[in-house]
Amino acid sequence: MKNVLTLLGTMSKKNFPHSLFSSSMAEVRDVVFVIQSQKNSYHTHRAEQRRTELLHQAQTLNQSSPDVVLLHKLSDYDGNWSILPALPRLASQYCLTSLWIVFLEEETNVNLHNLLQVLSKFNTRKEWFLGRPLHDDEPTIIHHYAFSEDPYSFSYPDFMAGWALSCPLAKRTAERVNYEPPKSDFTIDLQHEIALYIWEEGRGPALTVVNEFCSELQSLSSTGNCATTINTYLSACGNPVQKEDVFVAVKTCQRFHGDRVPLVKQTWEKDAASLEYYSDITDPYIPTIHLGVPNTERGHCAKTFAILKRFASGAVTQAPWLLIVDDDTLISLPRLRRLLGCYDPNEAVSVGERYGYGLSRDGYSYITGGGGMVFSRVAVQNILAGGCGCRSSDAPDDMVLGMCLTTLGLPVTHSPLFHQARPQDYVKELLARQSPISFHKHWKINPVAVYQHWLTEPNQRRAHSLTKTREEL
Repeated sequence: MKNVLTLLGTMSKKNFPHSLFSSSMAEVRDVVFVIQSQKNSYHTHRAEQRRTELLHQAQTLNQSSPDVVLLHKLSDYDGNWSILPALPRLASQYCLTSLWIVFLEEETNVNLHNLLQVLSKFNTRKEWFLGRPLHDDEPTIIHHYAFSEDPYSFSYPDFMAGWALSCPLAKRTAERVNYEPPKSDFTIDLQHEIALYIWEEGRGPALTVVNEFCSELQSLSSTGNCATTINTYLSACGNPVQKEDVFVAVKTCQRFHGDRVPLVKQTWEKDAASLEYYSDITDPYIPTIHLGVPNTERGHCAKTFAILKRFASGAVTQAPWLLIVDDDTLISLPRLRRLLGCYDPNEAVSVGERYGYGLSRDGYSYITGGGGMVFSRVAVQNILAGGCGCRSSDAPDDMVLGMCLTTLGLPVTHSPLFHQARPQDYVKELLARQSPISFHKHWKINPVAVYQHWLTEPNQRRAHSLTKTREEL
C-alpha cells in the first residue's frame, strides 16, 4: 500500500489531471478544447484565431498551454464535424490526462478564468453533459417530430455558447459509438441529435444547465460572469460581392408556373442581376428555359447537372458564383452577397446548410438543396471534371453532389444562415440572433409575409409597408 501511495504521489503532477487530487479550482491542463472548425480557408482562419486567444489567456493566467484541437484536422475523415465519429479518438488521446472536453464553435469566445471556476463545481468522476439549453416550442420536422406530446421537455445545447463533456461520459459514449451508432442515417440538427444520443432514452444523462455558458455578444456589459460569449452572429468580411458575381438558377416545372414563380418575382427576383428559370417546358412569359431534361417528381439530379454544365460553359455568364434554388425557396440575395465576401472564389467552395448521411460509417456530407446551394465556379469545374453524375434522373441532386464532393476531397461548408425548412421549424432565439439568408417551403405559411419579416432589412420593410398603404388608398 505504501508503494502505491508513493507511486501516486510521484505521478500526480505529471501524469494525472489536477482535479483528481484536489477540490481546488480546475486548471487549464484539465481541459481539452475542441473547436468545431471547417476545412475552408476562411473558417480555418477563424478557428486559428480562437485557438490563439485561448493560448494567450492561459499565458496570462500563468498556466500551461491547453490542448486545442481543430476538429477538421483531427483526422482525414470529413465526417468528424458530426462529433460522434470523432469521439473515440478524442477520448483515447486526451482523456488520459484531461478531465473535460469543451466544444466551441468558431465564433465562441471563452473567459478562461470563469470557465475553470464553472468546471470546478462538478465532480469529475461522474458523467456530465453541460451547456446552455435550447427547447422546441412545438414538434418540428428537423427533429423528426421528437417528443411530439411535449417538445419543450427535452433540452439540447446551444453549440455557439459552447458545451462540455466530462471524460467519464466522453469515454463511455465513445465506446458505445463503436457498437451502437445513431438510429437515423441522417445528420440534420447536430446539437439536438447529440443530446438525444447521450440521453439514450433516459439511460444516460440529460443536459445540465450552465447559466455561465452565454449566448450574448461579448461586447455587452452584462456578460461579466459568463464563461463563454459569442464573438459575432455574422462576420464582416469587407465588401459584399457584386450583384453580377452571382448567377441564380431557379428549378421549377410547369405545374408551379402559376403559383410559386410569381412569388419569386414578387419577393427576391429583383435583387438578382442574372437569373434563369429552368423548367420542363419553354414559357416565354416567365421566361423559362427547357434544358431537354424531363421533369421528375423528386430528386432532379439530371436537371441540376444540366444547370452545372450550362454554368460551366461560360456561354451564359462568367460569374464566379452559382446559386441553385428551388422555386419555393425564399432567399435574401443581398445577405448572400455579404456572406460570399468571406470566401475566395478561386477555391472550390460549396456552401449552404450542411446535412450528413451515414456519417457513423464513412458516409458523406451535402448541402441540402431547399435552403439553396452555392458553388464557386472552381467547385463546379471540379465536380464536372471529376466524372460525377446521376445514377438516375430523379436521384437526389444535393446528396449526389455531396457524394461527389466527398469523393473528390472537396469541402462541404456549413452556414447556419441557410435553412431547409420554414422559420417556425427552428428555435426562435436562434433565428432572433441571425440575419437569415434563406428558408424553404410554402406549406402553411404566407411566403410574402415570411420574406418581408425574416429576409429583408428594416428600411425595406418600411418601404414595402408605405407602398402597400398607397395601393390600398
